[in-house]
Order: sequence, then structure tokens, then C-alpha cells
Amino acid sequence: MHASACIPVRSCTATACIPASSCTAPGWLMSVTARVSWGKALSLPHQPPLVVPQVNCNDEDRGVLAGRWDNHYEDGMSPMAWIGSVDILKRWKDFGCQPVKYGQCWVFAAVACTVLRCLGIPSRVVTNYNSAHDTNGNLVIDRYLNETGEQEQRSKDMIWNFHCWVESWMARPDLAAGYDGWQALDPTPQEKSEGVFCCGPAPVKAIKEGDLQLKYDIPFVFAEVNADVVYWVVQRDGSQRKSTHSSVVGKNISTKSVGKDSREDITHTYKYPEGTGRHSLRQEDEGLHLKIKLSEGANNGCDFDVFAVINNNTDVERVCRLMLCARTASYNGTVGPQCGMKDLLNVTLAPRAENSVPLRILYEKYGESLTQDNLIKVVALLTEYQTGDVVVAIRDVYIQNPEVKIRILGEPMQNRKLVAEISLVNPLAAPLNNCMFVVEGAGLTNGQQTKELEEPVEPHAEAKVRLDFVPRQSGLRKLVVDFESDKLTGVKGHRNVIIAPQPK
Repeated sequence: MHASACIPVRSCTATACIPASSCTAPGWLMSVTARVSWGKALSLPHQPPLVVPQVNCNDEDRGVLAGRWDNHYEDGMSPMAWIGSVDILKRWKDFGCQPVKYGQCWVFAAVACTVLRCLGIPSRVVTNYNSAHDTNGNLVIDRYLNETGEQEQRSKDMIWNFHCWVESWMARPDLAAGYDGWQALDPTPQEKSEGVFCCGPAPVKAIKEGDLQLKYDIPFVFAEVNADVVYWVVQRDGSQRKSTHSSVVGKNISTKSVGKDSREDITHTYKYPEGTGRHSLRQEDEGLHLKIKLSEGANNGCDFDVFAVINNNTDVERVCRLMLCARTASYNGTVGPQCGMKDLLNVTLAPRAENSVPLRILYEKYGESLTQDNLIKVVALLTEYQTGDVVVAIRDVYIQNPEVKIRILGEPMQNRKLVAEISLVNPLAAPLNNCMFVVEGAGLTNGQQTKELEEPVEPHAEAKVRLDFVPRQSGLRKLVVDFESDKLTGVKGHRNVIIAPQPK
């Protein structure tokens, strides 16, 4: 027996009625597979829907996912541990539509993308690097640093290392001509829009053109890719000095290429190149320039170097103070304990010269406080004594996890047993406990399979398991692996496998 459930959409005139099961779960979320038709706009019977607000649970509407960003996930799953939307949707259904714990932006976006494709709406996940979270709508992100490079939280505005949302291909009969095509939809609960934790659908073309008078949260998404970042250095006497800087939001806006695993850069669809169109070039100090470079390899368990690279692009000698500070960080901009510091009071810069100052970052300093995001935020402050001008450079350094190796043993053929050998080398100087591999592949494994290791993995030893499975579908398939332990979490690997059809 089936009923009709009215699922609200972002429309001032209508709701979209979608068939639902008679159980407590909305029926349009029961299906987790769909065929996606690319290349033609989908004209919906009502106003274009938002990726269902029910993907998050913040509106107490039996939403699928609960969000959490504090690195405490003991009563659920770490957002880094998921390897597919199907498992999340099944858990939500099997536990009576109780929110699944936990998600962050890429998890919300992935589940929303799956649901939209199930509804027949062509959709893709988009990642925006250096994403601005502008809470007051002034298109400026003010960041406050003290003289040692520590951030002072005086504003709710943030710069996320990255942020994920969804684009869906739709016709927009509710808007003026020219806004059909890709629409940005964000299911991550950041800010309320018209009383609901949702965002969009915002035409990507309107974002690029800066048509901020339109509805559907266009100003918020516009700020995510275009907001100016201003750093204020707070002096000991309380005075503030505005700095020049090298951080720009909206970098390398990306999606997965169709039919390939490579990245497709779609930055040009959201914004004009700096210095053209509607967006002005951000001016930097013409005298002193500062940037942060990374040595070869910042691998988990290892020490590594970062460098403050200073260029004096003037004809006179400059004398400066250089402060370098490193802290573990999360992708949403919050920072943890200090794991490296250098304060040089007299750095002499010759005319038209470049100086490179190293900072050694030790594993014994960052290992215990490294979050699941594997990020270290490095801040450099360069203060010129003569003028008092301050130049800021900030870089998020990603700490590389060890490689998950996947070997396929046997001839890959439909309905014939296949063996995958999966291994990982412990890079740390301490044993790994409670180790397990979680493996899934659509058309390969018939759902998730888990392999737990009975013994700890000693330092620099190899963790290895074998997995038997019978591929049920031929063609190009992907085997996805997640490794979890007490000290290494969310380590991902994948392998493409071509399955030959069963002989007739």
C-alpha cells in the first residue's frame, strides 16, 4: 500500500508531490540507484526543487544525516570513514529514519547527489577550495591574528579549506531567460534560508554574473567563491593593522570528469578570471611579497619542512621581523595546538633579493593533535620595521596518509570468484590497534564487506587481507577501500577493475 507524500521544495507557489511508501520513511529516498541522462535540461512540473532539505536533520524532519565537526564521533561513524551513499541510506531506513551519525560537507553532498540521481535529475558533486563562509552578507571575511600568528575569533565568518555542494541540471521557467542549466544546491546545514537549513537552487550563471538580486541564496554562494579576505593583525596595545595577503577564495572549483577519475576544473563557470569581468584584481603589496612553500613530502609519521619565501621587490634594503607558526587544523578553519614556531626579530632583505626561511615540523609535535582532516595550518607574518606594514601568508598543508594497495588475483569475469589482496604499511613509530578494512564495489561485492585484523600492526609492518567476491555485472567497476585503526583513520584507496562478460 502506498501513499502520496508532499515533499516541500523551494518554491513560493507549489510543493512537489512524490510517491512515498506507507512506512515512516519518505519513499523517494528508498531507491538508491538511478540512471543519469546527461546533456538535456530536465523540465519539472513545478518550480525547481532544492536538493531535499531532508538530507540533513537540522530541521527535525527525519533527515538522513546528522552533522558534526568537533572530532568526537564515538557514538557514530567518523565522516571520513564512509565510502558510499548506499550504506548511509540503508542505515537511515533500517533504524526507523533516525539520523545517521555523522556527516560533513562531502558526505551531505554525496548523499544528496545520489538522491537527486534517483529522482532522475542529472547531478554532480562540486568542490570549492578556500571556500568563504560569509555570515553577515558583506562579501568580506575579516580574520584577526595576534602578533604571534594565532587566530582570534571575533567573527563567525570562516574560510574553509574546501567545501562541497551539488550541481543539478534543470530548466528554470520560474526565472528570467538564460538561467537554465547547472544549479548549485547545498545540503550541508550552514545557515538558514527562508527558515530552513538549505541553500539553492542557485543558477551557476547568475553566480558568475553577480546577479545578487535573485532569490535562491545566490549572494551566499557568490560570497563562497568571491569574498575578499582581510587579515587584521592585532597589536599588543589593541590597535589593528590591516595586512596584505596571498589568500584568495574560490580556487580550483572542481568536479569529477565524466567517464574518468581525473579532476575537471569548472572555476570559469562560477567566476571570471581575476582582473576581468565583474571582479577586480586583488592588489598586493608591490614591495614585499611572502608565500609559504612545502618541502617534498609531508607524510604521516614523518618530520618535514615548510619555507617562508620572502621577495624584496624594491631597490632598498628592508629589515623585518618574521613570525612562523604551525597548528593542526580542521578543514572548516578551526585550529588546534601549536606544532611549530619560529620568531626571527631581524631578517635583513637585500634589494631585489629572495630569502627562504625554513620551519621544521616534527611528528612528535603534530601527531597527537592531528585531526581526521590531516591538515596543518601554517601562518607567516612579516612586519617591516620602517613602515610597520605587515604581510600575511597562510597555507594549509595536507599530511599524506600511506597508500592502500589493491591487487586483483585471477581473471576478472562476471559470475566468477575473484580475489582482492589489500595491504597498507604502518608509517608510524607505534603499533596500530583495532585495524580493519571496509570494502565496497557496485556490481562487485554485493554491499560492504569488512575484514578485521586480529593482531596489532607493528611499526612499519604491513597490514594485509584477502577478500573473495563474485562480480555480478560486467564492464568497468570500481573497488573502494577504507582503512580504520586507533591512530590512522579514514585512509582511502580504490582500484578500477574491468569485468569481462560471462561467456554465452
